[in-house]
Amino acid sequence: MIDVDGYLAVLGVARPAAPTAEALWALHRAQVERVAYETLDNQLGRPTGIGAAESVARILRGRGGYCFHLNGAFAALLTALGYDVTLHRAGVQDEVEDPAGAAGDHLALTVWLDGERWLVDTGLAGGMYEPLPLREGSYTQGPFTYGMAPSVVVPGGWRFAHDPRGAFTAMVFAPEPVELSSFAAEHARLSTSPESGFVRVFQAQLRDAKGVDMLRGCVLRRIEARGTEERIIDSADDWYDVLADVFRLDLTDVDVPTRAELWHRVHTAHQEREAAGRR
Repeated sequence: MIDVDGYLAVLGVARPAAPTAEALWALHRAQVERVAYETLDNQLGRPTGIGAAESVARILRGRGGYCFHLNGAFAALLTALGYDVTLHRAGVQDEVEDPAGAAGDHLALTVWLDGERWLVDTGLAGGMYEPLPLREGSYTQGPFTYGMAPSVVVPGGWRFAHDPRGAFTAMVFAPEPVELSSFAAEHARLSTSPESGFVRVFQAQLRDAKGVDMLRGCVLRRIEARGTEERIIDSADDWYDVLADVFRLDLTDVDVPTRAELWHRVHTAHQEREAAGRR
């Protein structure tokens, strides 16, 4: 069981009287606007599990997570509200469609509603603002344009193509339903391996109707239709203010020594990347 009313309070959405399309759209928009894609606990060396109840508890205490947390929690919420939700094994791709296809480093959701299946994904790192139909085509949401097409490497699967300004190129998911627990091993790798991008570099993103805010290490970007604004966060106080004010993260459980240690690690990694880029 999850705390549905508490979850809805975080989203600022009233409990829908029925599982309608209008309510689904409102829930999806609210989640990507208010619950950050973020890797803070990985950086702190204390990653949490991906069980739905645990992920909902994360959200209720002012945190977000990445796809396993965000979509796992959102699937539980939608199911509790009466939606027909399916979890899918998926893979995020940075180049052309990877022959490995749905490699399992992403959890995707679909919802069967009004005689049609929809991609519902609040864990795509600043991606979709609203659900997309599983129909081949091009779809514009705010300043970004996405593509949906059948996968050429996963039989029966689908490929979501991100806007060229997005944080990744595409996401492919397989048609078969899976259980949330099937992602446990991949979550352990992504949240603890020194080779994982979620461990090596701090990330936070929030989507809204006009664009997306992205923090990678010490680099804060705002991407909108008019272009991209970028600035370097060069002090601990400013960095933690950005986490709280831009990404809505509650940091009350991070004490002063831990904050200092985390900032030192994030800032040092940023300086090393900058130096490598100049060489």
